Amino acid sequence: MKDKMVIEIWSDLICPFCYIGKRKLEAALNKFPQREKIKLIWKSYQLIPDLDTRPGRNLNEFMAAHKGMSIAQARAMNTHVSDIAKQNGLNYDLDHAIIANTFNAHRLLHFAKAYDKQDEAEEILFKSYFTDGKNIDDHLTLIQLGAEIGLDASKLKPALESDAYANEVRQDIEEAHQIGVRGVPYFLVDRKQAISGAQPEEVFDQVLSKAFEDWTTRTETITIVNEGPSCGPDSEC
Repeated sequence: MKDKMVIEIWSDLICPFCYIGKRKLEAALNKFPQREKIKLIWKSYQLIPDLDTRPGRNLNEFMAAHKGMSIAQARAMNTHVSDIAKQNGLNYDLDHAIIANTFNAHRLLHFAKAYDKQDEAEEILFKSYFTDGKNIDDHLTLIQLGAEIGLDASKLKPALESDAYANEVRQDIEEAHQIGVRGVPYFLVDRKQAISGAQPEEVFDQVLSKAFEDWTTRTETITIVNEGPSCGPDSEC
């Protein structure tokens, strides 16, 4: 049996409900008795792959244009999601969010994964975008953020300046399409059960308990079905 049950999480770093979903999962894990037996793997997803990074552009105006709504409607939507975030212990400052393509930030996540720092990278990138108003598409910013969580800047810098981990990001996105992910956050627990969206905490509690029970009772023995003629040491052939 594997040492830990794996939860794979597809998310995008400009997705407000992905950060909220992270907090809901963490709340469930914090009270889960077997937390040390759970391993999280963050997977890349891009809501707007062709998004142009534009520092200085107002998020309300961008959302209005992107979703075909009025600026007032966009502002109300952002206020609503900020209120939900606050209920989950997060402080969103969307008026100062820098609209950014997330591909490079996802490459940083894969770099961090190689050093077992992926969860820390996910957290600092979310906070940088939603709270601190940082440009998470900027190489210098990403290098500084990586250094803050203990990554080696001398290795991260050339990785970002090349196309390192680009294939890994694309593979995650392609895999999401293959398994039918239609929105994020998307939590795949032990490749058996999925939670789509930032569901209530009790949903995470229920899925974690059921999935872990199934994981711990799973047998690794081989069941032989419809045994037929064969050759062996005690047979005549």
